[in-house]
Amino acid sequence: QPVQEMQSVPAPDVQPGPTTDAQPGPATDAQPVPAPNAQVIPAPDAQPPATLETQSAVDAYYTAHNQAPLWLKDDASRAAARDFIAILRDSAADGMADGAALAARIETAYARGQAEDDRLISAAWVRLVQALKGPVPDVDYGDPSLRPTMPTADFILSQAANASSLDDHVRQTVQVNPFYSAIREAAVKQGTAGDPHVRATLERLRLVPAKGRVVVVDAASAELLMIEDGHVVDSMKVVVGKKATPSAPIASTIHFVTFNPYWHIPSDLAREKVAPIVVKRGVSYLKAARYETAASFESDAALVDAVDIDWKAVSEGTAPVYIRQLPGSANMMGAMKFPFANRYDIFLHDTPHDARHLGLFEKSQRNFSNGCIRLEHADRLARWLLGRDPVAPNDEPEQHVKLDQGVPIYVTYLTANVSNGELVYTEDVYGLDSAPVATAAAASGRSSTATAPR
Repeated sequence: QPVQEMQSVPAPDVQPGPTTDAQPGPATDAQPVPAPNAQVIPAPDAQPPATLETQSAVDAYYTAHNQAPLWLKDDASRAAARDFIAILRDSAADGMADGAALAARIETAYARGQAEDDRLISAAWVRLVQALKGPVPDVDYGDPSLRPTMPTADFILSQAANASSLDDHVRQTVQVNPFYSAIREAAVKQGTAGDPHVRATLERLRLVPAKGRVVVVDAASAELLMIEDGHVVDSMKVVVGKKATPSAPIASTIHFVTFNPYWHIPSDLAREKVAPIVVKRGVSYLKAARYETAASFESDAALVDAVDIDWKAVSEGTAPVYIRQLPGSANMMGAMKFPFANRYDIFLHDTPHDARHLGLFEKSQRNFSNGCIRLEHADRLARWLLGRDPVAPNDEPEQHVKLDQGVPIYVTYLTANVSNGELVYTEDVYGLDSAPVATAAAASGRSSTATAPR
């Protein structure tokens, strides 16, 4: 939809202004995100409620494995235990609010070295891994296969027991991915592991896999990253949703590129901008502006003769209308778009040439859209996704070109990052970092009532 400062739909003899998306933004009927609950670090002798349940599951694992020690069986496993204790001391960054106190208890257990102490270390390890690998809240999983499932104690401990090097396994598990690791390391060094921007950013970053090809859209910095095996191979500026209609967190998969896309004019703009012009000038305006009316926005929708539409009722908001702009050099979607499943109807799309002179990508803050994401260099993304030059099969509208293999996309919100080894912060435009982190709460035996961002 048009950027915030360009709300008008122009007359047909004027080039249409820019738009940053074609679909309605996120729903606005969600309850407000509650204020964060105070985090309470248990005293060293306290037993958080979650620990009791975890310890029971760990005891069951040890019973099933004849009480075989995992952390205290030899010098190598003891070295892994020592490294784990050091990690646990700083695990507030990972969502373990009581991590430092728990590390003190585990250090005592390590020194005693009894059979029950091995189980205590394992219980702490299970809690940390579940904090790192469990579901991330407030994300729309458009691709359900990308939704993490909470690993069980049996699975976590079996992985550790079967690792060729327990020490390497511990370190690799805690690193999560290179971006997570860099922010965590910088936050620990600077003593800001409990900063709400750090915590919220690390929580969102847990979803990004360390291997494979991935697209990450950071709505906080308005930037898109193309990532291969944890390394950024290309990036570009983007325009994202404004505060009222943010580009909400999404985990989905891009399966195809759509060339020659339509622009489906959102209902509010059709009512407020297009209908009054049609009432005044007649339906000839629509043809001049390369608009056509249809029965719906479905791909197979039948066209509707504009003469049969009550445009006065449309302008008054008492009758619906579905208007789409035909592909072409002035189309608001540009030459291509990149759909992916999500409940917000958010997608990535190109920028028409006549919109670039507005300097949208030169602005320091680029949150102007109704949720969808405008790309600075759509052709570069298409080339990377397709592995070849992005060429439309023909001139027909809505040409879908399938990728050889779907590429996961994560629309996220990273207000903390690392530059030259130091933490840097991006403005929390959407105001999401004040929300309590559900996984951190679960790791400490508390509950969270955070709602999905809108």
